[in-house]
Amino acid sequence: MKRYGLLFIALVVFPLMTTAQISGTVFEAGTNQPLPGANVIIKGTQTGTSTGTDGTFTINADEGDILVISFVGYKEKEVTAEEGIEIFLQPDKKALGEIVVSSRTIDIARERETPVAVTTITPQEISEEVGNQEFPEIMNDTPGAYATKQGGGYGDSRISLRGFDQSNTAFLINGQPVNDMENGWVYWSNWQGLTDVASGIQIQRGLGASNLAVPSVGGTVSIFTKTAEQEQGGSVSQMVGNDGYTKTAASYNTGLGENGWSASFLLSYWQGNGYVDNTSGAGWTYFGALGYKPNDSHSFNLSVLGAGQWHHQRRANVSIRDYQNFGDEGIDPRWNTNGGTLNGDEYNMRRNFYNKPLATLNWDWEISENVSLATSLYGSAGRGGGTGPRGQFYFNSETDLHPFGGGQYQEDLTEHYLEDGDGARNSDGTINFDRIVEINRSTTSGYTGSPSAYNGQLIGSNGYNSDNVNNAVLVRRASMNSHNWFGAISKLEAEVDKFTFSLGVDLRDYTGYHYRAMNDMLGLDSYFSTGNANSMGQIIEPDNTIKASPFQDTGLTGPKVDYYNIGYVDWQGLNGMVEYDGGQFSAVIQGGLSNQGYQREDFFDQPNAALSEEKNVLGGYVKGGANFNINDHHNVFANAGYISRQPLFDAVFPRFQNEINPELQNEEIMSIELGYGYTSHIVDLNVNLYSTSWGNRFIEESYPVTQDGGSAQLLDVDQLHNGIEVETTVRPMENLTLDGMLSVGDWKYTNNFTAELFDDDRNPVGTTTLYADGVKVGDAAQFVGQIGADYRIGDLSVDASYRHVDNLYADFSIVDEAFADQDNEGALKLPSYGLTDLGATYRFDLFGQSASARVNVNNLFDVTYIAESETNYHASSGDETWKGIHNRNLVWYGFGRTWNVSLSYEF
Repeated sequence: MKRYGLLFIALVVFPLMTTAQISGTVFEAGTNQPLPGANVIIKGTQTGTSTGTDGTFTINADEGDILVISFVGYKEKEVTAEEGIEIFLQPDKKALGEIVVSSRTIDIARERETPVAVTTITPQEISEEVGNQEFPEIMNDTPGAYATKQGGGYGDSRISLRGFDQSNTAFLINGQPVNDMENGWVYWSNWQGLTDVASGIQIQRGLGASNLAVPSVGGTVSIFTKTAEQEQGGSVSQMVGNDGYTKTAASYNTGLGENGWSASFLLSYWQGNGYVDNTSGAGWTYFGALGYKPNDSHSFNLSVLGAGQWHHQRRANVSIRDYQNFGDEGIDPRWNTNGGTLNGDEYNMRRNFYNKPLATLNWDWEISENVSLATSLYGSAGRGGGTGPRGQFYFNSETDLHPFGGGQYQEDLTEHYLEDGDGARNSDGTINFDRIVEINRSTTSGYTGSPSAYNGQLIGSNGYNSDNVNNAVLVRRASMNSHNWFGAISKLEAEVDKFTFSLGVDLRDYTGYHYRAMNDMLGLDSYFSTGNANSMGQIIEPDNTIKASPFQDTGLTGPKVDYYNIGYVDWQGLNGMVEYDGGQFSAVIQGGLSNQGYQREDFFDQPNAALSEEKNVLGGYVKGGANFNINDHHNVFANAGYISRQPLFDAVFPRFQNEINPELQNEEIMSIELGYGYTSHIVDLNVNLYSTSWGNRFIEESYPVTQDGGSAQLLDVDQLHNGIEVETTVRPMENLTLDGMLSVGDWKYTNNFTAELFDDDRNPVGTTTLYADGVKVGDAAQFVGQIGADYRIGDLSVDASYRHVDNLYADFSIVDEAFADQDNEGALKLPSYGLTDLGATYRFDLFGQSASARVNVNNLFDVTYIAESETNYHASSGDETWKGIHNRNLVWYGFGRTWNVSLSYEF
């Protein structure tokens, strides 16, 4: 720890001594605002400097020398040196990526003005550093952020902010909320194309700057995409990476024509075998935007973004000893329990497929010099789901492939396969799906029931075993989660002297379709479904199965199995803001009121009450803050807020019933934050202290009430998240930039809980006390430190980063029978780890146009580490362990060394 602290201090206080003969100032053209941090170099030399907070610079140059001035997002400019020179840089729309012009409905946090903790990731950082990593991983160097790949399939990653998971962190794309309206989650496989079209990311930690009532408990991640209002030109790029990864992309922009029209298009295709065994995938990204600006008062932008994809997954839990006993020698992080081959091709019980096009129409109207109206209409029709096993295959030891477990520890594959001998697998431990087909057929006799048209067919089932129907089979079903989502956001804004007033509305209408459909009979002729309480059963033929593909029929109007229900969520929100900007002092207060309506319709399991009553719940927020610029270098800010957040859908209708929860209550979030900032032409430094309490939570999880299972419900679950964050950038010389980050948290539960218990038939059977007061919150590192460097040598730039992770605890469920013991051991602490990334970019001319080549190597030293644990088993004396962790724990190891190389050409 001490050495990391010394390195961090060295970054902050790195000195620089220069002399100067020429002074000048760099401004942004159009706004005439000074540009701090712009680079000023004497052409043909290594002599240079950077502008200060007021845009001024001094440099050891002679009058008549040629100065080269550059700044990220602006066009480079050459000028002749003279004393007192004023230089105006034009924004470079290609480099800037149109980060703020898509719509004025987007709420941007401004440094030294908006009183929130914010980190901005530029389009250059996104395009260069993401490579073949998951999109959330670009945010891993942000204080408070922790992103992992989870099981490791393409798009299966997740991110938390300040210890709060994705359902409690708001994600906006061009100002529009994208958290699922029922469970609050964000599925990154639906947004694989963001790496191609993103023009910037703002991570607003804590309360954030958005006027919308969004689940910003941990913060707000605002993602901006390209628009049609770009200069004419295009680009093509090709990337290759580890494990057969390739991506080809092409884009073209018409530019803004004299008639006010513009258009932009992008198409890319990716595919790969997957770092994890048997996790291949492929997908298309498509983006189109059409802009129209008839005059200075009106501008319109219509865009469509989508990323249809499929990928195999690693969903079955893997224990530490499974990683040791299967795959290559030692810990093999690539091992996948649920993959194998069928007819010589890769086959996986778990296959995700989804296509979620998002269409947006923005209209910005400058009503007068001081009054504007911004409106955004959007719609999304997501279609897809994920496959998994169906049938009571565990009745046959050969088809009993997956451990489901019980007892003190959940069963792992080592116990299930090596010790108990269950499951048809190949010699390397992968699944022999050809053998599954043989068993399904050889153990099933010809159908003898009614209707007679199916007599003689080999029919399997999950809940029916008469008439020679075989329920001890293994087939593949698809669990579908499709939706239709429409929304409108509108904001009226007026500037009066030093005040800005805004009034906005936020309307959403969401319909979620949840059902199962048959996907692969695995050798059987048909499937007998008995999951519908309104039917005696139906036989589903192969022609009525769906393909696990994002661009084909997903079975919304076809036959369904097991369950079929619809969730309806309506939202009406009203928000307002008053902001004061006096230059040195700025302040803002925001408030909002919203109504969320819930209704559930069940076509299978609720024969006497298919449609529930509608439940409306009011919520709202109030937040405010102030920033004071002490001088050109120092500023301080503070913010505080209270959020009354409506519960998630499952809290309104617990246990998959249509009965409304009689003890329904809003979650309460209270947050306070203090911040300090320092900026100069050498050093930028930001320090934040925060405290966030999150109370009145509702949790429902499985619980071993009986031998057949059961569940537990908790009310009034409370957490407290305190922490400190430090972020710095140091420019010790013209071609070298150093950066550092430190995030230290203290996140824990603050009380014990009484849980109401329900048996497997959803009947209440009593209560129990769970002792969690003081237990650490899991699933996100509470200590992260990072240092990085970027050095330019002419047209070559090299960057490296080291990130150290500690105080990471298991992602346990608070509804864990271990916490029924008052003397429980709390949360399992996982081993610390450190990762080094290395990258290089070379820029050159090709056929008279700009081109660049980029290489990334992630986890350069191939470190083996646990990124998260699904269980909370503490080791006792004599237990087998790995780095002190009980080897029965079910964990996800992070990826070893990975790489990618890309070539981009602009025209």
